[in-house]
Order: sequence, then C-alpha cells, then structure tokens
Amino acid sequence: MALILNIDTATNIGSVCLSKNGQVLQTLVNDQQQDHAATLTLFIQQLMQEHHVTAAQLDAIAVSAGPGSYTGLRVGVATAKGLCYAWEKPLIAVSTLQQMTQGILLHERDEQALYAPMLDARRMEVYTAVYTADLDEMLAPQALILTPESYAAQLAENKVYFFGNGSEKWSQLLGQHAHATFLPYTMNAEHMVELAEKAFEKGTFEDVAYFSPYYLKPFHTTMKK
Repeated sequence: MALILNIDTATNIGSVCLSKNGQVLQTLVNDQQQDHAATLTLFIQQLMQEHHVTAAQLDAIAVSAGPGSYTGLRVGVATAKGLCYAWEKPLIAVSTLQQMTQGILLHERDEQALYAPMLDARRMEVYTAVYTADLDEMLAPQALILTPESYAAQLAENKVYFFGNGSEKWSQLLGQHAHATFLPYTMNAEHMVELAEKAFEKGTFEDVAYFSPYYLKPFHTTMKK
C-alpha cells in the first residue's frame, strides 16, 4: 500500500498521476511533446500541493521507462531519477508496452485473446510486444519492421487486439482479418498505477544511479557538417 508519483513522457502525450494504494487520486495531462520538459515539474508541484502531499510522504516514484520517444523518455527518466535522488525515494520502472496493455485491459478484458501494443517507430517500424490478459509475455518487446507476415503465428490461433499509435499503419498493411481487432488508445500515466503498486509491494526497484530507459534500439542522429 503506497503513495506513488507516476510519470509518463514516453510519447507525445505526457502525464503525471498521483496514486494511493493502487487508486488514482488525480492526473494532469499535456499533449504537446515539445513542452514535456517545461510542464513536467509544474504538474508534479501542482499535484502535490493540491493533495497536500510532501516529498517525505511519498513512498516511491514510478516512470514509464520505454520504449518510446527518445527525447520523451530521457525527460521522464531524468526527472524521476533526480527526484528519487533528492528525496531519497525508490525508483519503479514500468514498461510502456505493459502500461498500454494495462490501460486497454481496464476496458476490454478477454481471457482468450492476446494484446499487442504498438508504438510508432517511424516508416514501417513499430515498438511492440504481445501479452495475454494476465500480462504474460507471448512476444518479447522489440523493434519490429512490419510485413504482411507479422503476427502471423499469433493471428493463426488467437483473437488479437492491436492498439497504440503504431497500429494504424499495421491496419492498412494487414487489411481485413477475422482474428484482428483494432482498438483506440490514449497514453495516460493512470495506466501505470496498478503495475507500479505491484512492483512496490514486491520491492522491485531500480538503481537510481545507473538506470536508463528501455530504448530497444540505439539512437542515431545526423551530425551537421
């Protein structure tokens, strides 16, 4: 049972959620990616002030740890680590793909189906994984270049729910399929709450000094000549 500050800046939608004993107290959302660094600390301050929570009262800080936007992940993880260090709090890392799946499961739970979160990684590539309704991993998190044969093994025998900002291009590539269902999904730190609470109860914490986001593939940039 814990009071946890949950931070998500893995995509263009950033949000901060304060939760207590696995229940959402309040969430603030920013959908402007370029403003994540500017708004994140303001959101944290606002939430704590409105709920009369001091740093000493927090039990842990959780962060959506990737995969996702390189810039967004760096902002969120750096902020979470800085607060953990300054306030001497444990750091909880939540898989962004599991977070997305948890969010879908709150509204669409099918014990017989599989769940495939998809984050756009540009061109025909996505960050993805496949989970059961109990979040058992059926396909490990990976950067996947989509082809018509992607997810063939999963779709052959199971109903599969696809969701996330990478699912639209997969829908266009796949076309109609009897076992494929596409669901709308919006990122939100609220979807971290249950996962963060479970991690806290198990004592699953990260090394604040050495933890880095789950990028899944190396960052490349073009150097100016």
